[in-house]
Amino acid sequence: MLEAPEFPGAQASERQTHFDSDGQRLCLHEWGDPQGTPLVLCHGLWDHAHAFDLLAPYLAEKYRVIAIDARGHGDSAWVDNYAWPHMTFDLVRVLKCVAGPRGALLVGHSYGGGLASHAACIAPELVYKLVNIDGFGPGTDEHPLPGGADFPELGSVAAFRAYLDLRRKAQSFMEWRPYAALDQLVARRKRMNPRLSDAWLRYFCWHGSRRSSDGWRWKADPNAGVGAGPFKAEWVGRHWRNLKCPMLAIVADQPDSWGPLAPALLDARLAQVPLLERAQVPGTGHFPHMEEPHATAKLLLDYLQS
Repeated sequence: MLEAPEFPGAQASERQTHFDSDGQRLCLHEWGDPQGTPLVLCHGLWDHAHAFDLLAPYLAEKYRVIAIDARGHGDSAWVDNYAWPHMTFDLVRVLKCVAGPRGALLVGHSYGGGLASHAACIAPELVYKLVNIDGFGPGTDEHPLPGGADFPELGSVAAFRAYLDLRRKAQSFMEWRPYAALDQLVARRKRMNPRLSDAWLRYFCWHGSRRSSDGWRWKADPNAGVGAGPFKAEWVGRHWRNLKCPMLAIVADQPDSWGPLAPALLDARLAQVPLLERAQVPGTGHFPHMEEPHATAKLLLDYLQS
């Protein structure tokens, strides 16, 4: 059996548990003191909880850190429905289970940042501080994301909707094709995340895939992107005015395939947040917790402990 690749500073969770969310099995990964203040981490679309294996060990020095494999991702079960409300209420149910008297600290990246922000709006008693890491919604037709040239489905709302329509039509027979070698998965992910090193992506892809007799396949359900969220420019940020807790918005400092958003678009969305702080991790793009985990952890700890 091929052993898990190592990467300097990466530490897989100390504990794994399964959580029932309305009959759906989610996998939770934990670091730190089980009696500590809960800090919940939410990964991005097509990612998994091991995305935080570089960041979580720093945070676990102060908190009970719980990273969720979202439904259809990582080691959580594949299901029939990936609609935004179901994904959000999975998170709310986890928060209800782990939150202390004050609630929990909540950190989400990208798609997970959007989910975390929405969960904090609909269950304000469960969250007392929120961090959204570059999870501020898609571009628009007027302001597409920089990655639209190489990945048109990422670039604008109209393109993304057309992409989802094609996926919905093919949903009944969608499956991942096998890759002959892990390095082919690494190369595929590298195309979408050129700022991330091959060594890190090998670690990340190993944990995000399974090897079978005919090759390597992603663990994530290929249908998980169907219903991937409210990709409407007029919707994104609208509910954030209902946030009761403060939000730290970590914005990409450098361009990559996933952003950053046009400043006017970002400013309009973040203007909805009543209690807002903005920050950047210098020299990083859409994945600061992977690119510069120590600097990202320091920024988070300074904010969460203030």
